[in-house]
Amino acid sequence: MVALLRIAILECDKPVDPILQQRGTYGDIFEQLFDRTASGSIKANLPEWKFSKYDVVDRQIYPSLDKIDGLLLTGSKHDSFADLPWISQLVDYVRAAFNARKPIVGICFGHQILARAMGAEVGRDSSGWEVSVDKIHLTDTGISLFGKESLTMHQMHRDVVRTVPDGFQNLGISPCCEIQGLFLPYRALSVQAHPEFDHFITTAILQKRHADGIFSDIMYEDGNTRAILKHDGAVVAKAILQLFVDAQRAQE
Repeated sequence: MVALLRIAILECDKPVDPILQQRGTYGDIFEQLFDRTASGSIKANLPEWKFSKYDVVDRQIYPSLDKIDGLLLTGSKHDSFADLPWISQLVDYVRAAFNARKPIVGICFGHQILARAMGAEVGRDSSGWEVSVDKIHLTDTGISLFGKESLTMHQMHRDVVRTVPDGFQNLGISPCCEIQGLFLPYRALSVQAHPEFDHFITTAILQKRHADGIFSDIMYEDGNTRAILKHDGAVVAKAILQLFVDAQRAQE
């Protein structure tokens, strides 16, 4: 049994003010998600874990790979295909972590960065934004991993992964996104959707982007209507924790 999992969360953005004030950073929000997911009987079957958080945008500080057992990349408002210095550094770090056989989890922007680091194509989706709670139709791999035919998840993106990296498997498809997740047993798991989002988080982002003129009235109203729907964030969170555990047990 793994005694301790040391998980580094690379924070690729800061939440908008209402979220930051009530829930903390995106790293804090993921900690809260995993604590809820691993409560009760599930907790008894998991090792203890220790989270460390790193601002890779402004501070650009990264953990030594020999000091961590796994890596999680958060979402971001930034473009994963941009050639900004901090994004290029992030891509190089993720590639190094993969080569060091550290299990990697990517969420939304993090999903795209993982794909880019593995040589896949990422870019802007011509169909536009995918926002709020919507259905993902799972592939056979996704069904096996999550134990369901489909997932209902919070979305907040207009950039996508366009090709599946060599060796990886696509987890699902939605009307606006043909690659909704990537999986490589014991090595990596990513999702385009946001398991850490809930009604409050999605609504706060919708309000901010509507006020900034990014989202139209129609998009804002439609997103608000669906933001309150039940979602499967806990299902994905459980699979993430299991990936970290399985990867460590495989190395014992």
